Amino acid sequence: MYGRDPWGGPLEINAADSATDDDRSRNLQDFDRAALSRPLDETQQSWLLGPGEQKKKKYVDLGCIIVSRKIFVWTVGSILVAGFLAGFITLIVKTVPRHHHPHAPPDNYTLALHKALMFFNAQRSGKLPKHNNVSWRGNSGMNDGKSETGSFYKDLVGGYYDAGDAIKFNFPMSFAMTMLSWSVIEYSAKYEAAGELNHVKEIIKWGTDYFLKTFNSSADTIDRMVAQVGIGDTSGGSTTPNDHYCWMRPEDIDYKRPVTECGGCSDLAAEMAAALAAASIVFKDNKAYSQKLVHGARTLFKFSREQRGRYSNGGTDAAIFYNSSSYWDEFVWGGAWLYYATGNNSYLQLATTPGLAKHAGAFWGGPDYGILSWDNKLAGAQVLLSRLRLFLSPGYPYEEILRTFHNQTSIIMCSYLPIFTSFNRTKGGLIQLNHGRPQPLQYIVNAAFLATLYSDYLEAADTPGWYCGPNFYSTEVLREFAKTQIDYILGKNPRKMSYIAGFGNHYPRHVHHRGASIPKNKIKYNCKGGWKWRDSSKPNPNTLVGAMVAGPDKHDGFHDVRTNYNYTEPTLAGNAGLVAALVALSGDKTTGIDKNTIFSAVPPMFPTPPPPPAPWKP
Repeated sequence: MYGRDPWGGPLEINAADSATDDDRSRNLQDFDRAALSRPLDETQQSWLLGPGEQKKKKYVDLGCIIVSRKIFVWTVGSILVAGFLAGFITLIVKTVPRHHHPHAPPDNYTLALHKALMFFNAQRSGKLPKHNNVSWRGNSGMNDGKSETGSFYKDLVGGYYDAGDAIKFNFPMSFAMTMLSWSVIEYSAKYEAAGELNHVKEIIKWGTDYFLKTFNSSADTIDRMVAQVGIGDTSGGSTTPNDHYCWMRPEDIDYKRPVTECGGCSDLAAEMAAALAAASIVFKDNKAYSQKLVHGARTLFKFSREQRGRYSNGGTDAAIFYNSSSYWDEFVWGGAWLYYATGNNSYLQLATTPGLAKHAGAFWGGPDYGILSWDNKLAGAQVLLSRLRLFLSPGYPYEEILRTFHNQTSIIMCSYLPIFTSFNRTKGGLIQLNHGRPQPLQYIVNAAFLATLYSDYLEAADTPGWYCGPNFYSTEVLREFAKTQIDYILGKNPRKMSYIAGFGNHYPRHVHHRGASIPKNKIKYNCKGGWKWRDSSKPNPNTLVGAMVAGPDKHDGFHDVRTNYNYTEPTLAGNAGLVAALVALSGDKTTGIDKNTIFSAVPPMFPTPPPPPAPWKP
């Protein structure tokens, strides 16, 4: 019988049981040859050979766990190799010499900013903080306002002396604090980068703390406020000791310092309201203090609107030294700041009232049009409200007047450019914003700030420039204007002289300033005793670091003479503009402005649709 060979060959099976061994052997040999005539697969091999002998796995007992020896060896080896590589890389990093890239040195604007802020430390009145860092200054004016009994104020200690004297003029002081707050709101990142943010905020708070003492800040309605502390009128040959007749260190003053109050002082009240409102945005993270400032600002602004009048009316000291030409510009300026501080539309409606703008001079030119100063804030108010149009675009009913302010701002910026003849320039390139009159620098630094700020507004709004008539100018042109003017003040001028005390190697040494000109030598010089220091031809024994003097004349000339205040006297308002311009130009241009902080209190804008047209009549 034949069966089927499972491996593919015929298999003969003999049925007879008597087959011999030789036959079987022969058959097996045939079987082997047939089986090996073709290769065997794995299944076939397993059938022939049976299960193979398996190797025993080896394990390592680690006490808490038993692991395969192979896995254990691989793991330990990997760790050792990784450790070796890490050590080798570390060794290379440590031994290979590295090239350090030092931070770029601070630019001139940042260096000057540090010094310009120190001027405010030197001007402080009252009990000075331990970290004031002006060695020749001490506590002064500690009795200011305390001799007045039954008044609406308890004391008037604190604040800042205005210039080279010891008078506290609240009108220019308020403007100075508003300018500093504005610069912090826009450029807090630059102040932070320069390490001066806390310092400038301390300076502002020193001023606002004093302002809150000058009226009943807890009331909703007031009828009086303080205009100044101390007097300086020496007309008519008066020999009565006062802050101008005497030449004394503030710490040694022993004469009476009268307090001047006012009942109809719209300009002063609105300016101080602007200062408190702007500062409330600076201190918005200190909610209690910010709200206190806002309340004070509201009270002052209400007072300014209800009891009209110029604070310098009536032949007072203010009329001689800081005469206010009008209060309409302060209404626009103060209203704008109160809107930003509160988000209350009533303030915006007031600030954008065409009648107010008309009275403030927004629609006519004039020789001083576009010049921001302690007296006229219109140019600043127009830039501030142009900001609103650029970034929030509130639409109707504000659009028309905001567009007018925006256009007027563009015209002002055009007037700063050398190609236009609105203002003359000295041979050294200094723009004559006050048309050749003395003390030009205070106006120039304000213009430099506005120009830089407006160029940053345009950049932030993705606008590459603006039009002056048919011609288009890039934002860089405005920055260049600001730089050339500030560079002149820092020493790039025909005299190669810095007009900031303590900056550079060549700067005024006879600054018109009582405290700086009298040595701190434990000798108290009386009212006339200090005259010898006033009239001395020797340099001041104390450097009034950061003080920007009044400046050169229209021929680039400068007389470093202490008694000539038109050249050598610094002012609070002037230095505030300088600080604002310096921080705007300092550091990296790409930092730009803070677009949103000023709008913190402003609610979302949903433009009101204009009224429908009148029905058609045939």
